[in-house]
This record gives sequence, C-alpha cells and structure tokens, in this order.
Amino acid sequence: MDLEALKTLKPHEFEEAANGYRSASDMASQAKDALEQRIAAQMQKALKGVAVEAAVLQLREVAKDFHYVQVECGLMGTALKAFAADVRPAQKKLEQALSEASGHKFTVGADGSVAYPAAGENPGGSPPQPGSAKGTLSEPARGILRQAGNIDPNPNYKIAQEIANRIAEAVNEATEADHKWAPQVRKLKADDDLVVSDGDWADVGTDTEGVRGAGRHYLDSLPQPPKDGSPQANADWWKGLDADQQAAWIALRPDAVGGIDGLPATVRDEANRAVFDEKRGQYQMTLNGIPKPPANEWTWITAGMYPSKVHTDEWMQWDKKYGDQYRHLQTSLKGMESIQKRFDSTGQNDLPEAYLLGFSPEGNGRAIVANGNPDTAAHQAVYVPGTTSNLGSIGGDIGRMENVWRSASDAADGKPVSTITWLGYDAPQDIVKDSPFSHYANDGAPAFNRFMDGLDASHTGDSDPHRTAIGHSYGTTLIGSAARQGDLNADDVITAGSPGVQVPKAEQMDVPKGHVWNQEADGDPVPDIGRFGHGGTDWDGPWRIPSDEVFGANQMTTGSNVSGHSEYWKEGSESLRNQGLVVAGHSEGVTLKPPPKHWEHMR
Repeated sequence: MDLEALKTLKPHEFEEAANGYRSASDMASQAKDALEQRIAAQMQKALKGVAVEAAVLQLREVAKDFHYVQVECGLMGTALKAFAADVRPAQKKLEQALSEASGHKFTVGADGSVAYPAAGENPGGSPPQPGSAKGTLSEPARGILRQAGNIDPNPNYKIAQEIANRIAEAVNEATEADHKWAPQVRKLKADDDLVVSDGDWADVGTDTEGVRGAGRHYLDSLPQPPKDGSPQANADWWKGLDADQQAAWIALRPDAVGGIDGLPATVRDEANRAVFDEKRGQYQMTLNGIPKPPANEWTWITAGMYPSKVHTDEWMQWDKKYGDQYRHLQTSLKGMESIQKRFDSTGQNDLPEAYLLGFSPEGNGRAIVANGNPDTAAHQAVYVPGTTSNLGSIGGDIGRMENVWRSASDAADGKPVSTITWLGYDAPQDIVKDSPFSHYANDGAPAFNRFMDGLDASHTGDSDPHRTAIGHSYGTTLIGSAARQGDLNADDVITAGSPGVQVPKAEQMDVPKGHVWNQEADGDPVPDIGRFGHGGTDWDGPWRIPSDEVFGANQMTTGSNVSGHSEYWKEGSESLRNQGLVVAGHSEGVTLKPPPKHWEHMR
C-alpha cells in the first residue's frame, strides 16, 4: 500500500465483491435446505429401498458441500466488507489532505512528500526558500519538526509538514488494514475436491476465529445486542439490523447469535449449525490426534487371600495424561452424532425439519433441538430432561420428543406442532451425590424462563401459541423452580416421574387452574425417594410432590405397558397418548386415574 494505491482504491468494489459472495452464500443455503428439507425428506417419506437410501446419502454429501460454501462465502463477504470499512476512513483522510495541499498550491510527490513555495520575509535579509516536507509518524521527530517550523521563516513549511504527516498517517492506516486482512482472505480457500472432511470444518473454525479477530473493530461498530436484554428487546435489536449487519453477526459470532433468546428459529438454527459442524470437525481432529488407550487396561494382583482386578500401570499413565480429554471428546461426539442423526431423519415417519436452537460442547454440553419450526407452530412443547442428562445422552431425549410430536400432531386438528428438547442447563450427573440438591434447578431456571419468553418474542403466527412445559425426573424440579422464580410462560405443565417441584400445590406452578398434569408409573421409585429433597412444604404437610392428591395435579394414566422411571414416552403407550393430547390442546380426552383412597394420599 502506497499513496497512489490508496488514492485510486475503490472501496465500493470490495463491497460489491462482498455482496457477490453473500449472494453465493445465500444460494448455497437455499440449495442445502432444498436438498435436506424437501428433496431428501420427500424421498424418504414417499419411497423405500436400498436405491433410495443410497441416493439420500449422496444428496446429504452434496448438502454438506453447500453448507461449507454457505459458511465460507459468508466469511469472505464479511471480510471484504470489514476491509472496506477499515480502509475508507484512511482514504477520506488522504483525500482531505490532498485537497488542502491543492488549496495551498503545494505539490504532493509520489512518496507523500509535500513541496511548498517561498513565502514571507526573512529577518536576516535573504529571501525565504522553497522546500519539501516528508510525513512521519514518530512523535519525537514530529516534535523536532514543529520546532523547525517555528524557526523556519517560511510559514508554508509548517502547513506542508502537517499535511505530509496526515498523508503518512492515512497511508500507514491503510497499510495496517491491508496487512491485517490480506492473510485472512488468503486463508479462505477450499480444497479442490467435493468431500467436506472433519479437517475442512476444523479449518472453517480457524477461519472464523481469524476473521473475527481481524474484524473486531468492524463488529464493534455495528449495533450491539442489548446488555442483559429481554427476549423481546433481543428480537427488536435483530429486526433493527439491516441484511449486511445480520450477515456480519452470523459470520463473525455464530456462537453468540445462536444463543440469543428471542431471535427467529431459522436464524438461530443457521448460526448453531455452523458452530456444530466446526466443533464436530475440531473435536474429531483432536480425538484423532490422541493416542488410543492401551489394550491391556486391566491386570490381576493378589492382595491377601483374594485376587483383585486393577488398572495396569501403562493404562494409568495414559489416563492421567489423556483420559479426561479423551472421554469428553468421545461423549461430545456421541451427542453430536445423535443430533446429526435427527437432522438426517427429516421426512422419515413424517418427521418435520429439525431446528438447532442452542448448542455448545463445553462442559456437560448444551443442546436445544426442535421438531418443526416453533415460530410458526400453533402448539409448542418444551421438554426438560433430568439427572445424568448431558450432550452424550441427548439422543434418547430427542427421541422422546419425536414421539410426542407424532402423538400431538395426530390430535392437533391439522395445526402445526413443535416439540423441543431443552438441555439448556447443567443437570445433576450423579443420582446419589448430585440429584438431592436444588441448586442445579435454581441455577438453570432463569435460562428456561428466558427461552420460554423467547418463543413468544420470535413467534410469527396469527395467534398466540399454546405452550406446554414437560419435565422428567429432575427436569420437573427445574420447571417448578422456574415457576417459583418468575413467569413460567406456559399454558400447561406435564410432570413425569417427579421427585418434587419445590412448591406444594399445583396452583403455584404459574399455569391456569387445572392445567398441571402428572404421571407416576408403577415401579417408579423416584417420586417417593425424591420428595425429601425437592418436595414442597405447606401448612398441611411437608414434602408434597405432584403425585400426591393434595398437590392438586391431574393424575394421568400411563397404561399397563409402562413401568419404572424411563418409559413414559414409550411408543403406542397410553402415557404417550395422554401427553400428546395435552400438548395438542385436547386435554378433555385425557384418561385420569381414579381418585385414591383416603389412606393412599396420606402417605
């Protein structure tokens, strides 16, 4: 970058190129959605056989190509826009300096020096001489030049020096922008094949971090989301952004955009899917680089009269160095595989498209997966899983909400239904050590309330949706804590296998009277054991849980084929049918248990 290059630079051409890349990104996104949500989904819905399965697999590979193009072209477009934004002030500064030089009849050289004519009087008698000033950015040198300007009898010198300094500053700022962005743009280059590998997605993650770092000033110049804003304030912020600003936020901060309650489901899904694929590639590449655990994990030693099975020294050394990271990567990748399986099953058994409304593999992991678009659904159900839930086990929870979606859709009179698995909190991971404590529920409840409010803020239907909160086990405790701490923003609550919801009466669950529904299957030990940790206390007794008659919940039947703590969503069961009726707003069809005998509700 030099004076001539900056003078002739056309920032609008970079912006036009950015628009071209963003158009390519949008077209790739549309092609991906068409392949995944329409073509492949309809094929799986209408056709069966080996040939169809092979064709769908090929279509998914092409969809991966389009997704890769979508994300990378989005990054390129943002990089070019940011470069233009960085260099335009420098060019404007140069133009102003050149204009001022021209006004003074000064001549600016190709190297940025400013030649000035003779002017004024010399006290010594000899006429002042013409000269040339060269810009500098060194403050000590600049101070010396100011002194020289005060001594030089030619007043044009000081003016020329100031102009030359501004020219140097402009060129230097443009050079810094060029040096910052050129390497980032060079890195945005795809392999010359049609296979989007784990390494490719890991590279996308690196590209995103690089462009985000270079574009920090550009992103900071955009309207920022409201600090601690409500979901409605978040929605208003997003609607107030223009298309370029929205694209920049998704490209540079998909992790942030994907987690903001109140934004449209399509926007959160787009952002989270980029993070999902990047993290999946990074995690798999990292796992591939870790030595496999030694095959000889166990050995036998004799201690006293009886032999004992212990880990080998070799395995212990490996475990100390790699064990925790290895297990975290494996568990996280297992969960990501389950989420991907849900993406790929769109169309199977009439399943609607999936939306990833939240995702992070950090710690125990976060995942919010919707069956159907909640923004257009007439009926929404949000399910909170319980103890031992984490990203690695998300597949079972997603499957439960698939079953609820089918059951509710059958009863919804043709109106759209969306069922959501909400793993948006740190669930207790140990039944004995963790689940008796309430802080997991209390800490997670505000996030659940924000998410429920966000469903209102992003909804685009003609009327307010009917919303049901469903909890299993400790998940019911979180829902109870959410109702106790704030506005639950639900029309119905379903608790299954509940150890207690922190309040003693259904009327304290923040839904209309008669809209709390409970299920306790035969052989489920959790309600009676858990009540001593999470039951509510009132004037008529301590440790009240939803299964108690005095609590006031509607006691739904589960059927003879459902037992224990984990079968409430069993396909074809009365338990699942009843949940579907509540979600679809047809609770009048629910079958209830007969009122218990007096001694049964005095336990």
